[in-house]
This record gives sequence, structure tokens and C-alpha cells, in this order.
Amino acid sequence: MIELIQGDITKQEIDAIANAANSHLAGGGGVDGAIHWAGGPTIMQELKEKYKGCPTGSAVITGAGNLKAQYVIHAVGPRWKDGKHNEPKLLASAYQTSLELAQKHKCQTIAFPSISTGIYGYPVEEGAKIALQTVAQFLKENPVFTTVRFVLFDEKTYQAYQKVYQPST
Repeated sequence: MIELIQGDITKQEIDAIANAANSHLAGGGGVDGAIHWAGGPTIMQELKEKYKGCPTGSAVITGAGNLKAQYVIHAVGPRWKDGKHNEPKLLASAYQTSLELAQKHKCQTIAFPSISTGIYGYPVEEGAKIALQTVAQFLKENPVFTTVRFVLFDEKTYQAYQKVYQPST
């Protein structure tokens, strides 16, 4: 089941939280900064010990530190240039890889922010379409999750997702 809510992803009681990370896995602002702040230093420590970065369109997984989740999946979405530099494919891949990692770690619930639509400049409605289509297709082929929740920080992003969301009947 896909859910859309407006809220704070760091407060979700869920198996895995996806983080909109950068390719250096160096922490940052927005969702990334909030997750590291709320989760505490063990998340960054684990990232530095296990990984030497992460390519755009992929994801890595760590424990969730002080968060209520069990895991944080650090997904690297693309920076928006003009839509002609593989951005849609890379964004879909970031969601796909996150879902595969969650499945591999036996998660039944996962929460996503709107990857790449903040500081990376991806147009929100376009990003929402890709996110929702990718997740819906994955759920159709792999019915392993009870909940995939999009936790959208602001009203504008929440409205964009609501506008493009077509629940299957």
C-alpha cells in the first residue's frame, strides 16, 4: 500500500527510512541533514566505515541510530540539469535500488522523502510521477511491503504528489 503524508520523516516508526543523500555520503542539508541530526553520529560513522561514496541512481544501507526506524537507506538521486542527462532514469534507479535493499533486509515498511526535488532542483511533479510509478511497479512485481509511505515535508510537495498519485483500485 502506498501512503502520502505531509510530515517529518525522522519521526516515522517504520522499518526503513530512505534518505536523499549525496554521492559522497557526507551529510548535508534538507532531509539528509535532518536524518543525521535526529539519528545521531553512529549513522555517519557507519557510512564512513562501510562505504566510499555511492553513485547517482544507487543506494546504500546503514543502521538508523537514534531514529525509530531500523535502517536508513541512503539514496542518491540526480541533480536536475534539463531532463536530457538521464535524470529520469537515475531517479527511478535511486528508488528501485532503495526498495531492493529494503527487501533484501526483510523490511515490510519503508518511508521515502521526495528524492532530488529539493536542493537538487528536480521539478517536483516530474519527480513525483517517477517516484510513484517506480514504487507502484516494484510493488506489483514484489508484493513484499505492507506500507510504502511518502513523507513529504512541505505543502507544495505534498500537493504535487497528491495531484499525480493514481491509486490502483
